[in-house]
Amino acid sequence: MYPWIGKFLYPSRWGKLLAFRRQQEHYFLPLVAEIKSQKPSQDNYSYVRSVLDLRIHELGDMQVPEGQLVSLISEFLGNASDSTGAALEWTMANLVKHPEVQTKLRAEINNIVCGSKGFIEDADLSRMPYLRAVVLESIRRHPTIPFVMRHVDGDEAAKALGVSRLPRGGTTVNFLVGKISRNPEVWSNPMSFSPERFMPGGEGESVDLTGTREIKMMPFGAGRRVCPGMTLAMFHLGYFVANLVREFEWLEADGDEAVDFTEYHGFPFTTMKRGLRARLVPLVHLTK
Repeated sequence: MYPWIGKFLYPSRWGKLLAFRRQQEHYFLPLVAEIKSQKPSQDNYSYVRSVLDLRIHELGDMQVPEGQLVSLISEFLGNASDSTGAALEWTMANLVKHPEVQTKLRAEINNIVCGSKGFIEDADLSRMPYLRAVVLESIRRHPTIPFVMRHVDGDEAAKALGVSRLPRGGTTVNFLVGKISRNPEVWSNPMSFSPERFMPGGEGESVDLTGTREIKMMPFGAGRRVCPGMTLAMFHLGYFVANLVREFEWLEADGDEAVDFTEYHGFPFTTMKRGLRARLVPLVHLTK
């Protein structure tokens, strides 16, 4: 409620916070200035432009202040890259630990991307069902979002929660995402890494990531407040994983640097407590 108290209670941390804020402004304010200088059009209408065009009616149609604009841009870009990066690390760690899955995935990739083309195009990803299965199994087994909080109220919500009634004004429910996606009543052998469960005929073949039909897993939240970047995140994960697997063989490191799946429950993402260490062997691709 009173964030300014922090500078007196934790002066060193407050200094780091201010330094980080200055760094954000150093990176993002030139971006804002460049977009302001451009003439708006449908071809270059970006997220930053949409925020610049906002008006705060309660303050006389004032534009979003520059400081808040920097915070919004940082949240939009940072959350997208950090969560995708964490999911990518979990995925590659599982491929290191399961070389048979890695080999099968590489075979699918090379079967699609072969000959003189020599690189993966965006359209190729839709022809790689096993790649999609690997990504889905990774975010099921290791969701990067630890929980989703929702405010609920009314008799229907009480019935769904298995209680007689809710407090006046409703209450907040904390959905543990990992518990949902690793529920043994929904998934067979939920702690195992098995992409085949998302292939045709598998229990997760038609899984709904938006939570509109059912909720077997919710790595991007669910319902009306599902992550708006879900489609982009799935594309990025598939593209990065496909290229990393095609260009390198990923082998487990020895000794203390072996894969450790211990989770670190930070805020706002769940990451590997000890970052992935692996031995990479470059692969040679033959062209026609």
